[in-house]
Amino acid sequence: MNVLRWTVIGLSGLALAACGGGKGAFSGSGNTIAGAGANVATAVVSAGPGGDINTLFTSVKICAPGSTTNCQTIDNIEIDTGSSGLRILASALTANLPIQTDSSSNSIAECAQFAGGTYSWGPIALADLTISGESAANLPVQVIGDASFATVPADCAGTGTPEDTVAAFGANGILGIGTTAADCGSACAESAANGFYYTCSTATDCTAAAIETSAQVQNPVTYFATDNNGVIIELPSVAAGGAVSVTGALVFGIDTASNNSQSATAKVLDVATTTGFLTVALGGMDYAESFLDTGSNGYYFNDSSNAALVQCTDQNAAGFYCPTSTLNFSATVCANNVDGNCTGVNQSLVTFSIGNADTLFAGNASYTALPTLGGTFSNATSVDLGLPFFFGRNVYEVFEGHSTAAGTGPYVAF
Repeated sequence: MNVLRWTVIGLSGLALAACGGGKGAFSGSGNTIAGAGANVATAVVSAGPGGDINTLFTSVKICAPGSTTNCQTIDNIEIDTGSSGLRILASALTANLPIQTDSSSNSIAECAQFAGGTYSWGPIALADLTISGESAANLPVQVIGDASFATVPADCAGTGTPEDTVAAFGANGILGIGTTAADCGSACAESAANGFYYTCSTATDCTAAAIETSAQVQNPVTYFATDNNGVIIELPSVAAGGAVSVTGALVFGIDTASNNSQSATAKVLDVATTTGFLTVALGGMDYAESFLDTGSNGYYFNDSSNAALVQCTDQNAAGFYCPTSTLNFSATVCANNVDGNCTGVNQSLVTFSIGNADTLFAGNASYTALPTLGGTFSNATSVDLGLPFFFGRNVYEVFEGHSTAAGTGPYVAF
């Protein structure tokens, strides 16, 4: 199944039983995975509750604000660098969380929209979050599929296919840790016609509304007291044929502790403030709306210059590529600039391979990590460097308005 989980809100199987850290440092191919630490959460590629491929999970603890008893630990939370904000499926949530309201005591709800043509509807609640040794208090989060808010506004329902259940979503929730602090920012604060936020006088009567930035779903890491300027995704390399599962680390903070220093060899690439876009030069074309996204399960791009890059004919692999032999690609990943090209900006040459999806899926039914999986993308101006890009790399992501020893975000580095 072709899955893109990058949230389009850039307008401005190993279940984890607890929020524990790693179990000692180990090395991938040229990168080191952080060991246990208060700022380290275990990150696992597994089948999760949906039997998915190339999906990265962690575990979080959720409490009602100020409570130590109205709490629960939720596993199988997807880690997504392509969106900002914590979203929990209502069916996975037992803690009783208060709904966020506006100045008129109306409930606030959101229609979160994803690049794969899907949406998730639900109210905004307030929660205290703990992940590993880090915590965020009074964090606005979205509760997806809340039965009390079952009436989806027509303009939201018209945006695509609903993903409001664990089975459809493929996870118990999503931890959006993109480069923006709020998921929509000024675009949703200044106009009621923003397409995402609503106020509800009752649970069945919701109207599009402008919502101040502080009341929107927030990047949880920016709420931490320390280690809040960015994250590092650290995953070991995976053999071309795939692996049953992969264990790595989600490290909070960059240059804030002894275990999160940014590598001196990592190339800093500025990204667009409101979208996280950078440019990828591939096959003689510059794709100016490209991005790095752990929430996508493959490399997604179009390259009409390569006749060997053919799509699969089997319906079970629709949208994926099935070349007769593995194809190797070189691409230049470039910092964002106003001209949308690679001229005069920092850039990094990367290589990746695209295998035959039919062969990969048939190779071993227990494999959940496939590093050569790729498919077509509906956006002709984008290259989506999905989770396979992160295998064997430490990828640094610095948030807007935050700084490290290497510079001020938003930027990515690897």
